[in-house]
Amino acid sequence: MNTVLEKIKKMGIVPVVVIENEKDAVSLADALCNGGLACAEVTFRTAAAGEAIHLMKEAHPEMLVGAGTVLTVEQVDRAVQAGAEFIVSPGFDPEIVDYCIEKKIPVLPGCITPSEAARAVRRGLSVIKFFPAEQAGGLAFIKAMAAPYTSLSFMPTGGINPENVKKYLEYDRIFACGGSWMVKGKLITEGRFDEIEKLTREAAEIVKDIRG
Repeated sequence: MNTVLEKIKKMGIVPVVVIENEKDAVSLADALCNGGLACAEVTFRTAAAGEAIHLMKEAHPEMLVGAGTVLTVEQVDRAVQAGAEFIVSPGFDPEIVDYCIEKKIPVLPGCITPSEAARAVRRGLSVIKFFPAEQAGGLAFIKAMAAPYTSLSFMPTGGINPENVKKYLEYDRIFACGGSWMVKGKLITEGRFDEIEKLTREAAEIVKDIRG
């Protein structure tokens, strides 16, 4: 398995971050690292995403930072130039997936159907994002889809929270979970980084309890 993917699996929970202002990037990175999850999927939903990735990596070189909600090849380039180490897309976009494979960039495309999973397998991918997880059928649906696609692991994102994340992580085909409950936008914009660190530490403890 790719080294970056191994690191994500070890983390168990990937904080999914929306940063409105790049000035918050370093404080957020501090909170995540101090809380025990030195990882972030910075979504390309805002103009600050690229600079935020750059600042996080500059402040914490050891931190695993990727780009999420990537919708175009141009965004892939911008993200990687900023320091992103992996790419996550909400759906299966063949252009983005093939481009990342060609460039040897770890990519986790969103898949919620067997047909999309088949496309991933055909391209040699071993991990896919399952989004929106809870709305699309949750763990029961993942287990049903995992049965024929024995080479795939899943990263569910969407509706994951402290109450249901344990059941996902206990299933051996769950690679990691994407979650935003510890990095909610309001916490970031209000500068409540102590609270983010506390919630992150609690999330890290959940992973430790289940996976050791």
